[in-house]
Amino acid sequence: MSNIEIGVAGIAIALALIALRVPIGVALGLVSIIGIGEMTSMRVAWGMISATPFDFAGTWELTAAPMFLFMGYLCTSTNMTQGLFHAMRLYLARLPGGLAVSSVMASAFFAAASGSSVATSAAMSRIAVPEMLKHNYDKGLATGTVAASGTLGSLIPPSVLLVLYGVYAQVSVGQLFMAGFIPGVLSALLYIAMIMVRTKLNPSLAGNTDVRSSWGEKWDAFKHIWPLPLLIGSVLGGIFMGIFSPTEAGAVGTTIAALIAFARRTLTLAAIREALVSTAVSTASIFIILIGSLFFTRFLAMSGVPAAFSEIILGVSTETWWIILAVAVIYLVLGMFIDSIGLLLLTLPLILPLVEGADLNLIWFGIIVVKLLEVGLVTPPIGLNVYVIKGALGNSVTLSEVFKGVTWFIVMDVVALLLIVLIPALSLYLPQKMF
Repeated sequence: MSNIEIGVAGIAIALALIALRVPIGVALGLVSIIGIGEMTSMRVAWGMISATPFDFAGTWELTAAPMFLFMGYLCTSTNMTQGLFHAMRLYLARLPGGLAVSSVMASAFFAAASGSSVATSAAMSRIAVPEMLKHNYDKGLATGTVAASGTLGSLIPPSVLLVLYGVYAQVSVGQLFMAGFIPGVLSALLYIAMIMVRTKLNPSLAGNTDVRSSWGEKWDAFKHIWPLPLLIGSVLGGIFMGIFSPTEAGAVGTTIAALIAFARRTLTLAAIREALVSTAVSTASIFIILIGSLFFTRFLAMSGVPAAFSEIILGVSTETWWIILAVAVIYLVLGMFIDSIGLLLLTLPLILPLVEGADLNLIWFGIIVVKLLEVGLVTPPIGLNVYVIKGALGNSVTLSEVFKGVTWFIVMDVVALLLIVLIPALSLYLPQKMF
């Protein structure tokens, strides 16, 4: 077999192993080691095993990922996010579909604190969905709102996906954070607009929305959630103004979160232990996938598959629209079966050479990729966020109800994606080459 044939066979075997539920990092690592051994020798493959993890562990920029995860878990374990939905409900419940609108806003704030879509969906499914169902909201609207809004954690900084993309693509994580802010807010606003229009046209979707509250109640609710806007504003403001780097921002954010929790007397040893354990588990799983993807990158580079893939795509057309369309098809199809972090790291070895060959801006392209990954979190048959919602709610809803509920949100995601592609200035970073 030629090297390219070995590379193509390796990709097929890796996808098959992932389909069989072999952990992504393990599948990529095994395929890479055997593939490199076949193309060269097992001695070379074993040499890569001994050197790559050590070099990877010394990457300074990657420390942002566990620190942002720790910040988010610390916010959760110290009850910093506890009153978030209640406060949004008091302020927004009088709008058409007000409880669903409140869920979107609360998810956006939670996502900005945690940087994790799954964590946002898991938390809000236990808080917001029961409240909406109690007020006779349509089950599809209630569950679809939380499943889709949880994806905002992928784009609104600080985002773990943006950190991983920045490190892998060797572009500024700070610029990625700035570029992702407006598209993330735009996605949330499109969700809200769609909810308001649908519930205005069909009031039965929102059930009983007559939730009255006094300004005293609203002020009392705000007193419970002020730490979260302060934390988010401090972290993002420091990054955007250049006071500290995104890597340093993770540590700064964690320190501010700890100080706020200490001031509120919720920083207990049990809360710290819970946050540390959750962070360790999440970081370990991410790093295993990252190391496997680095093996896979070297395997594909030696096989020549990325160069051949680029030639095939660019051979059809070098226009930006064609490249974006081809990449979108890849991510939307694979996103139905593979989780977002695994898919990102699985595909970047193939996609980045194509993008660089077309001379597209990697910051702008990164926002498009992350938005595509967001859509994959709610599309069938996998739709990780959908299964998180179903797992949290048990038999009170069915999978078909949740998937039906996210359909309109997927439409809004497509609209947001088209706006990002057609108006690159939305990402605060005009690419050198557009159309």
